[in-house]
Amino acid sequence: MPDPFVHLRVASGYSLQYGASHPSALVEAAAGHDMDTLALTDRDGLYGAVRFAKACLASGIAPVVGADLAVEGAGRAVVLAESRRGWGSLCRLVTATHARGERGSPVTTRALVGQWRDDVVVVLGPDSDLGTALVARDERRAEAVLRAWLEVVEPHQLVVGVTNHHAPGAGVGSARLAGRMLAFADHHGLAGVLTNAVRMARKSDAPVADVLDAARRLVPLDLRNVDRRNAEGYLKSGKEVLATAEEVALLAGRRDAVKLVGDTRHLALRCRLDPIADIGLGELHLPEFEVLAASAGSAVAELRARCEAGLAARYAAPTASVRDRLDEELAVVEQMGYAAYFLTVGQVVDSVREMGIRVAARGSGAGSLVNYCLGISGVDPIRYDLIMERFLSPLRRALPDIDIDVESARRLEVYDRVFADFGADRVAAVAMLDTYRVRHAIRDVGAAMSLPPGDIDQIAKSFPHIRARDVRHALRELPELRRANLGDERLRVLFELVEGLDGLPRHVALHPCGVILSDTTLGDRTPLESSFGGYQMSQFDKDDVEDLGLLKLDILGIRMQSSMAHALDEVERVCGERIDIDALAPYDDPEVYAMISRAETIGCFQIESPGQRELVGKFSPSEFNDLVIDISLFRPGPVKSDMVAPFLRARNGWDVPHYLHPDLVPALAETKGVIVFHEQVIKVVAAMTGCSLAYGDEARRALGSPEGQEDVKRWFVPTARAQGYDERLIDDVWAILVSFASFGFCKAHAAAFALPTYQSAWLKWHHPAAFVAGLLTHDPGMYPKRLILAEARRMGVPVLGLDVNTSGGVYRVERAEVPGPGGGSTLGVRLALTDVKGISAGEVERIVAGQPYAGLVDFWQRARPGSDVAEHLVLAGAFDALYGIGSARGLGARGRVTRRDLLLTLADLERLDRAGAVVEGEE
Repeated sequence: MPDPFVHLRVASGYSLQYGASHPSALVEAAAGHDMDTLALTDRDGLYGAVRFAKACLASGIAPVVGADLAVEGAGRAVVLAESRRGWGSLCRLVTATHARGERGSPVTTRALVGQWRDDVVVVLGPDSDLGTALVARDERRAEAVLRAWLEVVEPHQLVVGVTNHHAPGAGVGSARLAGRMLAFADHHGLAGVLTNAVRMARKSDAPVADVLDAARRLVPLDLRNVDRRNAEGYLKSGKEVLATAEEVALLAGRRDAVKLVGDTRHLALRCRLDPIADIGLGELHLPEFEVLAASAGSAVAELRARCEAGLAARYAAPTASVRDRLDEELAVVEQMGYAAYFLTVGQVVDSVREMGIRVAARGSGAGSLVNYCLGISGVDPIRYDLIMERFLSPLRRALPDIDIDVESARRLEVYDRVFADFGADRVAAVAMLDTYRVRHAIRDVGAAMSLPPGDIDQIAKSFPHIRARDVRHALRELPELRRANLGDERLRVLFELVEGLDGLPRHVALHPCGVILSDTTLGDRTPLESSFGGYQMSQFDKDDVEDLGLLKLDILGIRMQSSMAHALDEVERVCGERIDIDALAPYDDPEVYAMISRAETIGCFQIESPGQRELVGKFSPSEFNDLVIDISLFRPGPVKSDMVAPFLRARNGWDVPHYLHPDLVPALAETKGVIVFHEQVIKVVAAMTGCSLAYGDEARRALGSPEGQEDVKRWFVPTARAQGYDERLIDDVWAILVSFASFGFCKAHAAAFALPTYQSAWLKWHHPAAFVAGLLTHDPGMYPKRLILAEARRMGVPVLGLDVNTSGGVYRVERAEVPGPGGGSTLGVRLALTDVKGISAGEVERIVAGQPYAGLVDFWQRARPGSDVAEHLVLAGAFDALYGIGSARGLGARGRVTRRDLLLTLADLERLDRAGAVVEGEE
């Protein structure tokens, strides 16, 4: 028989640094007690609500969701949602609360609760203003509090929540206060419910809760600094709660606890939410069609029209097979109801291009012809044999994932444009909840235990970046930790507490690239708050928003895109020619591939690392598809599983490509019989079983786990046998699928990466000075600037020193004279002021604004640099050209100006400024 008691006030770890258990652990504990309903009422927000709802759905427990909010001048109050409408009210209330309060310390008001009171219930507990009044035995004040609440909510929406933690005295958590509050509720005709103010799943988690209190308050562990007075605030069974309820009922003047427990369950049943129908798991919410198109019609018709226009632009004479492919993709999009999704992403990409910002798609979306026709992707999926099923399948009910890369230096401009285009009622950034890992956990526990800060830091740094729960495993397994003498008894307690913090959220931050795009009901489905940078942000993370059917678009800032944009700007500024590197298709410049084959790829996207340079040297790519294969091969899985060597032997003619069956040649020919891509796994499965590519992708996904492999094998073997293949071949193919399915790489993703790889290599070969200027300005790669400068010199690009009259805030391309008998000029790179030690952005701006300068005195007076910056400029040679230092055109040997002379002059100028300041002060 199910346990009838329902916990109505429960804080999880998503009550940041307050709750000591994950939502899933709380649900697991409730299921262990045979409870059929459980509430989650995290503090200050709904950060864990979606994860809680999913855990409840999986466990067959009905969720009740609320928020435990601080109320201005009124303690705290718990607000529960009664329905889908109540969920929307709760989201709006939390949003309004964060909008009016200080970031990190949200405080609501009774008026706000009244404004968003539709289908919600307010529970006043012992830490509310009502509880405070009754602790003081001030009945008149308690009645005034009640009247104030009844001015904003209806009587049936106000409930008194009593808590008995068996604390001594008559304060919060005591039976006496609980009885007094219940008697007050009875006297005024309000429902009274029993809550255990849960903040941990198990009683043994109490020390972890203490550490969280200390960490939250930045104080050491002490009775004065922790909230609990005992360990009663855990998720008890109904049997454990019953004795507590009896005690409270008797103190309230009731005969027994039947009504108290019954009213508690009644409220829970009233506030039960359906994770799907009320919270919205699995729904789909996309921007309205009128936001995406100026014309009347439907999203499906608009998408087809734009794709037809794109098809004509991309293909001079589209073949029947290309048109059929487009029709097939559009049919799947229409079937899934995703037309608005593609229009939305297409509009974002168009807006970014309109701003003059470089943009490119990444991920499996490059395999879609629809994306190619819309201009979202720049890779032709027909030419490079990419399939859509890896990206979008009618068998997979989940929004496809399109990520777009933009210039890192202008990413926030893109954010601003998206918010402006779609409106704040449809757009929000995604939250990222930073959780405890081993180093953070050691620091917080160590500080709480008052261990010496230096020792804490040393212990924390001795651990690798691992999960907190693995701390003792690391102590046993890692030799360097075994030698560190960390077996002290006090440290044993430290590490036990560290394990208890594993994965608990520490704070909420802005996701580095995720943006939600929705319809105008966004605020009814997710609470919003302001990020540190001022962007409106959902309280849900990337997984939560996808579960809610919200379009999450990852807008990634890529420094290589900024680097290439700067290079193109420099080419146009110096040469007067605007190059469109997005129009280089079919990417077949033999000189570029010759450069790549010589491994001269420092600075080139994806192929500049020492390992990649070794691979491209052996591979010798000669076409775009070779770059796709190279990028896919240089991954941990293929390297560890020895996929590279067999491919290179066959590629270079040292081995004959081996195919298990002629039917597999079409899928494996491009990689000489070696499975490299996810798409090849899909095609092999389809070839052996006769299934569709969509079903083949479902099989590929299942191969990622041992359980999935068993399921697939039970289907694959008899199906392949029915197709006429013999047992030995089936076993051999199955062994390969199992071995390589988890190691393969998505070909469409690799193709999307190969595009900027080729573009960057093309720029390096044809415009080396501009390319180097871009690299040095935006630092996109793995090498320090000294190596980039060495590469520039190897390519014959002069590196021009700092000059106060020509250097700017970025690296610039300049004409430079070629020394030697041949003479002439070439393009070089002028060093930037930003690399001067200690220089500020304001100083760079003033120096550039004041150019040119007649001399050091003029520079000192007009640019107003700091004395240390001016000294660094002199020592770096920024005045050499101005004074002919090191030049044959300088003064005679006896009167030639040196840097030492300039430093002495600088000291005089500084002394004069100080003397002038003293005179002004005396006046």
